[in-house]
Amino acid sequence: MSEASGGGRAWTITILLTAFMLINFLDKIALGLVAVPMMDELRLSPRQFGDLGSGFFWLFAVGGVFGGFLADRFGVRALIAAMVLVWSLCQLPIATTASLGTIMLCRALLGLAQGPAWPVAVHALTKWFPNDRRNLPIAIAAQGSAIGLIVAGLVMPLITARWGWRANFVVLAVVGGAWALAWLVVAGEGNADGADEGAASSDPMAPSFAQLLLDRSVLGCAITHFVGYWSLGLTLTWLPAYFERGLGYDGIVSGRLYALVIAMMIPLGISLAWGSERLLQKGVPSRTARGRYLSTLLVVAGVLFSALYVSPHAEWLRIGLIALALGCTPIVYSLGPAVLAEVVPAERRGAVLATNNSVASLAGIAAPVVGAVLIQGLPGARGYEVGFALSGALMVAGGLLGYWMIDPERSLRRLNRHRGVAFSPHSLTILPSQVSPSNRLTSGGP
Repeated sequence: MSEASGGGRAWTITILLTAFMLINFLDKIALGLVAVPMMDELRLSPRQFGDLGSGFFWLFAVGGVFGGFLADRFGVRALIAAMVLVWSLCQLPIATTASLGTIMLCRALLGLAQGPAWPVAVHALTKWFPNDRRNLPIAIAAQGSAIGLIVAGLVMPLITARWGWRANFVVLAVVGGAWALAWLVVAGEGNADGADEGAASSDPMAPSFAQLLLDRSVLGCAITHFVGYWSLGLTLTWLPAYFERGLGYDGIVSGRLYALVIAMMIPLGISLAWGSERLLQKGVPSRTARGRYLSTLLVVAGVLFSALYVSPHAEWLRIGLIALALGCTPIVYSLGPAVLAEVVPAERRGAVLATNNSVASLAGIAAPVVGAVLIQGLPGARGYEVGFALSGALMVAGGLLGYWMIDPERSLRRLNRHRGVAFSPHSLTILPSQVSPSNRLTSGGP
């Protein structure tokens, strides 16, 4: 049964989905944090390990799109539980096999099941919070990924040192199974948009999926998400190894450094999202409060990554540049989906969010491989740093395009003309229930 949005139940769902993203990123980063002992035991070259890292993303986009359509059709409660159970099952063979092919297959299947994770989590949250209150819960859920990376950086090296690198994957399987059980007991679906649980709206005037994908704001979100995801794919695979093999720290210190870098992201990410939400509540147009805001921060992050190429050799400065760049980047993962939720009607939202995430995930296939080529071709830390600088250049270009393209108010005017309703700058999702006989919006916000 659907439940009203807001209140304590909505924040309980937010906490659960934050834990969901924590587990999601524990699974993602596990391979990077066991890179050195795995490469040593299985005798893998950097190029082979880069292929293994990118294998996670081979089916990621397919799973993302498919999962988005399932979320629109059937709702999110059972879908999310099923996804996490599959994640857990994919960990167990890695703990027991010596076959590179088996590990590659498990990581590819894990990517398939994790493809819809973030867009489905965002879709679930938009059912519980009205539009001008979505930035903060989405940003908090996104910090689950950072918390997961911190926990991984602190705990996984210790598990590896005590029981070997394979033990990490047994722990991941147990944690995922426990969370899925808790989710099934507690979770429900909200109705902030007035939608019925588990069923899409049948509004005959809803824009087509193709019309939504070709909207300029939607395309701008896809571009900014893609270049942000490039940095994610690169750092998930190679940042722990950069600390260990590029800068010369041992495995435990590298894990702690990684956790420290990620820990700096959390307060920055939440405060930046809160700042955007405050701008919205003060009446600043979403084009500025969300689109230009996230695009500017993406450019800043790109400049910081690019500076690694010309920075002095002081290790603290290089680590600081990476930490600040990573702190600015996650705003793309919270404000971009918020823009899409603002523009896209609820009956299409899950599919569009998932497609956006799936397009972005293609960067996750390319970034580890490109990084591997540079690392194998350049000595010491230089290959890693050139890879980070290349990521930074892409982020600057993507941020500039996003600054020009993302304009939710313009997109709503265009979509409203298609549906024959008048534009209200406060409207965020146009539903049949909001259209009066005179074709004017009857609700201007929460």
